[in-house]
Amino acid sequence: MASFASNSGSSAADQMGRYILDANGERIKLVSVNWYGGSDVFFVPMGLETRHRKEIAQTIRDMGFNSVRLPYSDQMVIQNPVIDPVHLGANLDLLDGHNEDNETGELSGPRALDVFQACVEALTDAGIAVIINDHITNAHWCDGMNLCDASWKNDHLGPLCSIRQTTQSWIENWKTVMAPHVDNPLVIGADLRNEPRGLWGTMTWDALASASEQASEALLAMQPNWLMFFEGVSSANDVSGARARPIKLSIPNRVVYSSHVYAWSGWGSGVPFGRRAYASFAAEMHRNWGYLLAEDIAPVWVGEFGNGRNMGPEDLHYWKNLMRYLADSDADWGYWALNPWKPGQIDETYGLLKKDWKTPRDDVRLEDLRNLMGSAIQ
Repeated sequence: MASFASNSGSSAADQMGRYILDANGERIKLVSVNWYGGSDVFFVPMGLETRHRKEIAQTIRDMGFNSVRLPYSDQMVIQNPVIDPVHLGANLDLLDGHNEDNETGELSGPRALDVFQACVEALTDAGIAVIINDHITNAHWCDGMNLCDASWKNDHLGPLCSIRQTTQSWIENWKTVMAPHVDNPLVIGADLRNEPRGLWGTMTWDALASASEQASEALLAMQPNWLMFFEGVSSANDVSGARARPIKLSIPNRVVYSSHVYAWSGWGSGVPFGRRAYASFAAEMHRNWGYLLAEDIAPVWVGEFGNGRNMGPEDLHYWKNLMRYLADSDADWGYWALNPWKPGQIDETYGLLKKDWKTPRDDVRLEDLRNLMGSAIQ
């Protein structure tokens, strides 16, 4: 695995043209996996009831990944609830110092932000870089159906949203989440908002870029070496707006663009990617984000893509096309997901681990991902 050297409190300390660089000026290729749960209904990265967080971190490293995208919800930050110990069965050390209140019978902690921070530290102690991600406003599975979660803000929707948020409160949540990690050199940055979207083109690139710049400046004031990850519009599919209106920050070389690519993506053209010939697929990738790499403008991290372990013909077709394009473009990437199940122990067919949270599913997906890792593994 490539190492993340550090200086001035950050390891992936720069970007130049299309590459992310470490503090020594050497390229770091992010080969990431998503470890979700903090953004969902139980407010905690999943698997902690089964294995210790340090063991999960070591498994991630052993699988060859050098970085993790770790999602949270704004509701998690706003409410910061006490975590039910049932979700921490293999991490009982997190209960130390949190005793049951004799009068109320309620636990005094740990709270969601405590557990989230402990997971971040377990990953970075294992030498894994962490990109923290604001995944959703309301804590639940991101199905794209709730308008209150479509954007970083929802105050324009009034009483429709139970968790209400303005641009400024979104930024304050970010500052709360990132504050404990200012001096952790392996927390390398912030993936500012998951899959921004709107009805019938109402989510514009200009609006997203302006709000994201505001959030970035607030975070860079805390730690100027953090990288800022900017997802595209249309549920992170489309970063083409950066050509005419690039992200501009007061500190140079901190911008990484991010796209998500699934078999059902590409709905804007009416032809999902699972049905595209490679030439059509590659042309769409180039238009959406590949031009940033081909023209040496900025790095692109494909922060989400994935497939079920039992691929149908369209799924396999998409997968082969994407593996080819990621190899040809040499893009950074993050697979969705590590988890073997969703909340409620619903089978996560996209998961790379079996239900013991230890054993990888050594199928074509992991084989192909390891081939993509290439020089990122040493």
